[in-house]
Amino acid sequence: MTAFLALIRKDILLFVGDRRALLMSLVMPIVLATFFGYLFGGSGVTEAGKIEVALVLQDDSETGKKIAAALRADGNLKITDMPLEQAQQQVRKGKQKAAVILPAGFGEAAGSALFGAGTKPAIGLLYDPSQQAVLAMVKGMLTQHVMQIVSADMFGGAAGKQLTDKALGELEHSSNPDAARLKDLLGSVQRYQQRASEGQPSGQAGGLTMPFTTAEQALTSAKSEHGYNGYAHSFAGMGVQFILFMGIEIGISILLARRLGIWNRLLAAPVTMRTLLLARAVSGAIIALALLCALFAFAVLVFKVEIANLAGFAGVAIGFALLTASFGLLVAAFGKTPEAARSLAVFATLIMVMLGGAWVPSFLFPPWVQQVALAVPTRWAIDGLDAMTWRGLGMDAAWPAIGGELAFAAVFAILAIWKFGKAQN
Repeated sequence: MTAFLALIRKDILLFVGDRRALLMSLVMPIVLATFFGYLFGGSGVTEAGKIEVALVLQDDSETGKKIAAALRADGNLKITDMPLEQAQQQVRKGKQKAAVILPAGFGEAAGSALFGAGTKPAIGLLYDPSQQAVLAMVKGMLTQHVMQIVSADMFGGAAGKQLTDKALGELEHSSNPDAARLKDLLGSVQRYQQRASEGQPSGQAGGLTMPFTTAEQALTSAKSEHGYNGYAHSFAGMGVQFILFMGIEIGISILLARRLGIWNRLLAAPVTMRTLLLARAVSGAIIALALLCALFAFAVLVFKVEIANLAGFAGVAIGFALLTASFGLLVAAFGKTPEAARSLAVFATLIMVMLGGAWVPSFLFPPWVQQVALAVPTRWAIDGLDAMTWRGLGMDAAWPAIGGELAFAAVFAILAIWKFGKAQN
């Protein structure tokens, strides 16, 4: 046990004594995380694959059903029908990028509003505040489908005829200074509808007012007092990336020790190979945990990042620290030379970080890549850190992330021990 503790102390002192390594592992992720956090909205609210959108259909009119059908048929959207409460929970947890709420009576109200004769109904839009680009895209596609369906119904459908007659009746007693012009317009629409019902060619009319508005709401957990903070996600992504780079150095240091003969001299002492590997893993995990906590301490103090679930954050951080240490052992076990191992490990780390959603939103990837990303350890770490910070979720969101990290850590450690044992024999 004395040798074990001495080895851990030696590794930590060597890392702290290497000022360049400490600088790269701590200052660089702070600089990059600050930069990317500023670009993506900072502390305020500032595609290849389909955008996952929940649909809450509360309007049972023909117009509402047609709009829902058009959204489901849109090749850019992956629509899932669900009740309002479930949609709110799915958006809050990041499982759905947005939710469209089509309220009761929307079809009739939108038809009246198309000609400026009624109050514009509001379509509810719930969205994940970390996906600002999604909101603009969904609004654009929603506008296209609503305008197409509502205008088609008003100019050629039975609902349009009824609303036109109703609007003309209301205008007879209206004090609106534009009432006469609206009556002329609606009279023309009536004649157009009559020709359309007789099988005459129909066309498209322009110059109509937008028949609806949107009521947008960014959803985070009630536990999150300040809502979305762009720095929280950027510090999670950059922290995971640079701490994994530190994990690579764990493996490289073992390969260098082998090259210099230090590894064999340590094994010649009364220390087993498993003791050496375990000591290196524990020291690496301690360093990784300390770095991650230091990064988020900086984010909390400087950028007001909120850690909504401290226990869950600690669990995710420890899981990631163990994952980093076992990844380092894996690099050492399968690396041939320090130079080759470093290049391959850096490349693998960059791919994992990209697929984990640290750089770009995952919905921009092709569908098959999105599925592959679920088998990437960084995805569990980043999602877990997001859930415990700005999303403000509870332990029910922390446990899957912790379990995913520990599962990958166990697989990496088992493969590393097996390879080291095989090489020793």
